[in-house]
Amino acid sequence: MRAIQKALTSIMASRNLWDISSNIFGSRCWMLQYSAEIFLRIVSFRPFGVYCDNKDNESLKNKDLLNNLLTMGVDIDKAKKRQPGVFNRMETNEGTLQMFLLSKGASKEVIASIISRYPRAITRTLESLSKRWELWRNIMTSDLEIINILQRSPESFFRSNNNIKLENNIKYLYSVGLTRDCLCRVLHYAPRTFSNTPDLNKQIIEFLQALSLSLGHNDPTDFIQKIISKNPFILIQSTKRLKTNIEFLQSTLNLDNEELLLLICGRGAGILDLSSDYVKKNYTNIKEKLLSLGCTNEEVQKFVISYPDAIFLSDKKFNDKIDCLIEEKISISQIIKNVKILDSSISTLKSRIKELVHIGYNLSTSNILLLSWSQKRYKDKLKKLGG
Repeated sequence: MRAIQKALTSIMASRNLWDISSNIFGSRCWMLQYSAEIFLRIVSFRPFGVYCDNKDNESLKNKDLLNNLLTMGVDIDKAKKRQPGVFNRMETNEGTLQMFLLSKGASKEVIASIISRYPRAITRTLESLSKRWELWRNIMTSDLEIINILQRSPESFFRSNNNIKLENNIKYLYSVGLTRDCLCRVLHYAPRTFSNTPDLNKQIIEFLQALSLSLGHNDPTDFIQKIISKNPFILIQSTKRLKTNIEFLQSTLNLDNEELLLLICGRGAGILDLSSDYVKKNYTNIKEKLLSLGCTNEEVQKFVISYPDAIFLSDKKFNDKIDCLIEEKISISQIIKNVKILDSSISTLKSRIKELVHIGYNLSTSNILLLSWSQKRYKDKLKKLGG
């Protein structure tokens, strides 16, 4: 008898809770009278008023979560593939997240896309979201700028909820002289920097400061600004990888300190965060290919210095581009003098070569740089040539 009375009491209490929550949700006037923060706390709550065992309770909550996400336009299949564990959580805050991002200017479509690609976002609390947004706004110039980053890479914002670590990293990076623009670039492209421990970031910064001085650059802050502006991913790599790649470039390309400084503060900065094995492998391929076409070791070195992007190309892509040009009677000396043409894709090179040959353009004696021009500029030139 007592057990029955206890169960009835539990059910009546649950029904009262449901009635209260229903009244809250049903009164639009009430919602308008209170702050957005209180409203966000309410919509994130998912009441369950019927007593059931743990398995049934979990099943009901999961069903409720799925219904909420479907209503929001989330791609459930994609989300489950990305982070299935989220769907086993007893508490989620999808309502809070949606209302928070809407208040910042995000569209419902963007919010659905963010959750579909990074469902862990729905586990963040309002307090955590608000604080993290505030910290990001200390760097970014607008809410829209943050939304654009979230749209491109939701992980960058939602990967961690450790706001203390984020705040300490921002303070440290400002303290070593990095500007707001520089930190903005890091947040755009290498946000994991702010999830690192401050000690790890300190190791990278101190390594770059020492490198600057060892190469004869007496303004380490200026050096760091330049190198990060070219390659913000440096901050999420190990000092061992950076050191290995720098030593390889200097010894292989026979560079003095000043030449190395110019390279790594310019287009060569992107090489530094690559796998050292990848860099060596691709350089070896470039060297073998160019030597087979009659180049000297010195010409190979000058080629890579003038066009370090070649290091990023796989063996096949680099060889195919060179072969495509050589087959059309374009000499290797022409290619070396006009390395920008290697920026074009194979399909672009082939289609443009075909068009130029068709109108009688002599690629072996004429300017070949038009192979790398923008489509508009190229088409205008083609019309003038009579194509």
